[in-house]
Amino acid sequence: MPKPHMQRILVIGTTGSGKTTLARQLGQVLGLPHAEQDAWQWGPGWQEAPLEQFRAEVDAFTAQSAWVMDGNYTKAQDISWPRADTAVWLDYPAPVVFWRLLRRTLGRMWTREELWNGNREQWSTLLASDGILRWFFRTHWQNRTRNRQKLARYPHLDVVRLRSPAQTRRWVQRLAHHTPLTSCR
Repeated sequence: MPKPHMQRILVIGTTGSGKTTLARQLGQVLGLPHAEQDAWQWGPGWQEAPLEQFRAEVDAFTAQSAWVMDGNYTKAQDISWPRADTAVWLDYPAPVVFWRLLRRTLGRMWTREELWNGNREQWSTLLASDGILRWFFRTHWQNRTRNRQKLARYPHLDVVRLRSPAQTRRWVQRLAHHTPLTSCR
C-alpha cells in the first residue's frame, strides 16, 4: 500500500528522460493507475487533441484518489498540479538524455513500435524542424529552469529530484522494499 503522501504522483522531466518508464514502474510498485499525457495529446496521424478534450482527460484521471501521471504539458497543469501530492523530477544531464532519446527513437523506428493511437516514429521526421531530436535541443535547458519555477509555485508538493538513472533505480528499489523515502528539492 502506498504511503499516504504518495497517492497522486506527477513524473516530470525533459523529452527522453524516461518519464513514462518511471511512471509505469511507480504505478506497478505502488499499485496505482498510470496515465501518459502524450496518449491524450496525440490522436491518430499525429493530430493534436483539442484543448478541451485534453483537459477533460487530465481532469477525469486526476479526480481519482490515487494515480501516477507523466508529462510536461502546461495546458492542464492548473488541474493536475494542485491535485498532486508528489512530483518526481527526472533532472538528468543533457548528454545522458540525448543518448537515451536517440537510442529509444531509433529502436522504435526500427521495430515500428506503436506509441499511441496508431502513431509511430518515422524516419522522415527524425531531423525535421519539429522532430523529437530538435525538440530536445530546443527545450532541454529551458525545461530545467521552468521545472524549478513550476515547483516553486506548488509548495505543497513533495519533490523527489533524481539526477541520474542510477539514482532513479536506487530510489525505485527503496520504494519497492518499503524503505523510508527521502525528499529533496
